[in-house]
Amino acid sequence: MEPAQYTSWLFGNRLREAGLLGSMGRIASCYDNALMESFFGSMQIELLDRRDWPTQDDLAKAIFEWIEAWYNPHRRHSALGYLSPAEYETLHAATSTAA
Repeated sequence: MEPAQYTSWLFGNRLREAGLLGSMGRIASCYDNALMESFFGSMQIELLDRRDWPTQDDLAKAIFEWIEAWYNPHRRHSALGYLSPAEYETLHAATSTAA
């Protein structure tokens, strides 16, 4: 087993232990990580690069605040029809319930 495969197996196993499901995209698919890369790029520009973070706790709190108070409820995304993630989830939940 090559190191990358072993690391991937360990990572996948840790995800399952935490009750999470990893990405199911095809190998070498440009779309597999595109949304997450966009998310992390936005966070880098809009939050992380704007100041120094004296402690890991300060950074963790700032990331939580950025995601929960700005990114999910307000930031619009072209991939979601220019809705915020919260608006998209609300719309999707209403559609799923009606079906």
